Amino acid sequence: MKKIGIVGGVAWASTVEYYSEICRRCEELSPPATPEISIESLDLGKAVSYIGNDAHEESWSQFDEYHRAALKRLEASGAAFALIASNTPHHRLEAIVRGVAIPVVSIFEAVAKESARIEAKQVLILGTALTMSSQVFRHEFAKYRIEADGPKDDGTRSLTVALIEDLQLGKLEGAAEQLGRIAKTSQRNVVCLACTELPLAFPREKRLTTFQADGTLYINSTIAHVNAALDFALDNLRSSAFICGQNSFP
Repeated sequence: MKKIGIVGGVAWASTVEYYSEICRRCEELSPPATPEISIESLDLGKAVSYIGNDAHEESWSQFDEYHRAALKRLEASGAAFALIASNTPHHRLEAIVRGVAIPVVSIFEAVAKESARIEAKQVLILGTALTMSSQVFRHEFAKYRIEADGPKDDGTRSLTVALIEDLQLGKLEGAAEQLGRIAKTSQRNVVCLACTELPLAFPREKRLTTFQADGTLYINSTIAHVNAALDFALDNLRSSAFICGQNSFP
């Protein structure tokens, strides 16, 4: 099995889910395996402070370099490939991986492919303000002829961001119900939990790639990403569709 590199800490609670789920899945193999994993845990506050403006490419330089440097440290540790355990940085993945020699598994592509697998036609994207407005994310869905966007009104977007901040602090009470209300307000019955903290609102379902709750079908971006990473690690899937980086494999 290839050594796995994880850029985590953005936020740490979901990084724990990545680590534990990868290890659980590997224990279920025959024979059971324990993967080699290196984790570069970043400062969430610093990462957020470095977020730029799409109208000014140079404004992203600190954000890109902060994540790029973490990937290079993973590369130096012997990781054969890496994943960034957060949706938001994937808005800048193409820029971040410049100069990184190991492949990086894309969460946007993994989620879009999962949405196509379940034959979704319209998907509500819930995540950070940047993720919900990301044209990069929408473009990945569009490859599969799926219409995807965030909530239309600013109030609902603000509620989603506030909910993410609560989940980062471990405040789970009422979170699942609030997500259900947001889905109904947005009139979408397929929702992509496009922030790796959002699945934490569903403790019993957080290990599932997709699940239903109160009439809404949820796509768990964390598990979709883990699935793609393990496929790559186990050589069951060597498709460049999941990979963004200098090295891509036929």
